[in-house]
Amino acid sequence: MKINEAIEHVKPHLTKERFEHTLRVQETAANLAKLYNESKEKTELAAIFHDYAKYRPLDEMERWIVESRLPKDLLHYHHELWHGPVAAILIEKEYGIKDNDIQCAIAYHTTGRAHMGKLEQIIFLADYIEPGRSFPGVEEVREMAKKDLIHACLMASRNTIQFLMHKNATIYPDTFHAYNDLTRMNRQ
Repeated sequence: MKINEAIEHVKPHLTKERFEHTLRVQETAANLAKLYNESKEKTELAAIFHDYAKYRPLDEMERWIVESRLPKDLLHYHHELWHGPVAAILIEKEYGIKDNDIQCAIAYHTTGRAHMGKLEQIIFLADYIEPGRSFPGVEEVREMAKKDLIHACLMASRNTIQFLMHKNATIYPDTFHAYNDLTRMNRQ
């Protein structure tokens, strides 16, 4: 699928603000792909579709989780985590995009996971550092993203876990697995 075509498919499913966020993630991810020698086409496609299911009705997302190969434990965590995994299924069902790298990058862009591939790391990080984001610690992660992809992902993962802990929120296990794996990789 061509990038402009993907953008046209995604646009009606997002709010104006979320669509603008998606375009910033696309640009950020493309820059990271160039810097870290990843496929620009796959990266941009994953970035464009990363929030595709963000505004789907909760009962529809729940149905996809229940009726598909997605982990059922997602239902025990905040529904904000559902849109990535559901989008990974929808792009296959609705557009025939059956690329494991792209689908995993979309599915895990919010939580991360252990053993993320480079494309997954890029989408995870691009969503976190895109220029429209403004919160404590993001500038340091942006600077690190220019030097070390793994370390930048580790910083984003750590900041996310700390943020959720301060809110007394539950934390999806993949987020801890991502942090632990990135910590190990950062030490090598």
